[in-house]
Amino acid sequence: MSPTHAVPQATESTRGRLRRLNLTLFLPLLIGVGVLTVVKDARTWGDALVLSAGVVAALVVFVRWAAGDVLRVAIPCLIVTAAVWPFSVFVVGGGMAFYGISIVASHVIPQLPRHRVAAALGVVAYVAAVGATRLLITQEVDSSALIEYLVFPTGGTAAVIGLMFPNKRFYGLVEELEEAREREAELAVIRERVRFASDLHDIQGHTLHVVKLKIALAQRLVRSDAERAEQELREVHALVSDTINQTKELAYAQRRLNLSAELENAKNLFEAAGIHVRVDREAEVDARAGELLGLVLRETTTNILRHAQARQVRVTLSESGIVIVNDGVPDAPLPPLRGLATLRERVTTNGGELTVEQKDGRFLTAATFPHGPSNATP
Repeated sequence: MSPTHAVPQATESTRGRLRRLNLTLFLPLLIGVGVLTVVKDARTWGDALVLSAGVVAALVVFVRWAAGDVLRVAIPCLIVTAAVWPFSVFVVGGGMAFYGISIVASHVIPQLPRHRVAAALGVVAYVAAVGATRLLITQEVDSSALIEYLVFPTGGTAAVIGLMFPNKRFYGLVEELEEAREREAELAVIRERVRFASDLHDIQGHTLHVVKLKIALAQRLVRSDAERAEQELREVHALVSDTINQTKELAYAQRRLNLSAELENAKNLFEAAGIHVRVDREAEVDARAGELLGLVLRETTTNILRHAQARQVRVTLSESGIVIVNDGVPDAPLPPLRGLATLRERVTTNGGELTVEQKDGRFLTAATFPHGPSNATP
């Protein structure tokens, strides 16, 4: 796997995880409050059925909000809960059914593209108007009726809707931070591409310039000094052959690497992607194994940026090898990691062992040389 193709691919958005956490924590609570609402106000099985429709509509909206597509069910659920509220007030004589419309409105209105404040005020005014109409019709002027049908429903609806506006802003900030992290990761990969391009330029730029000069010299010498011209052409041939070999080494990550430099580069890439890195150097790595371990570290860094949504990476260096552990791995099997497969053959050839494990949302890559590398040839 080449670093030039490393693009961060989020397997699951932070915003989605937070919404699912809310679903797990608050859905049982909403169900419990909804059941209590029906039990308190219903007088008959018919009343319970109608009031339950409002509770169900509220739960549907909450579940779809957690899934990120609440607007798809917004209109029918608003209609149901808006109808259940006056039914409860005028027919059943209960004042708790505002629960349904308050939940629906609080999750729908902040998601509207515009006129959110007007919509919020409209819902609160509707709840208040239904309660006030009940008081005018029945001419109930005592404080308990005023609280049950007007003050508590209106204040409760306004509070629930109002609390969801900061919640919407919070999720917006989370999304902005997630996008910023992805941009940082992409920039880190671009920097890696620039480094690759710089290496390629170092190899080929100088060579092409020298080849141009030597061929021009050979053209001038071909008639006056054929032997010298032939020598220049032999040097051109050798130079081109050497450049081809260096280019192949660069393309297949076979150039000689410095493990410390690769470790510093990996830390910079991870930190740019918003990933916490911990490095434990238990001992100095065998110098003969350093280049192969640098390749393993580079390939693993690319894999983490491309296939995981890691938050933490731990790198452990010992005298015999390196161990890299990262979190943020999806439960589904990862695509074939051809780069690591190629490195496994080379590590094995040099007397080492490359271990790759995926378990419990973590991915482990370990390269060890228990008896020291046997003439390591990265």
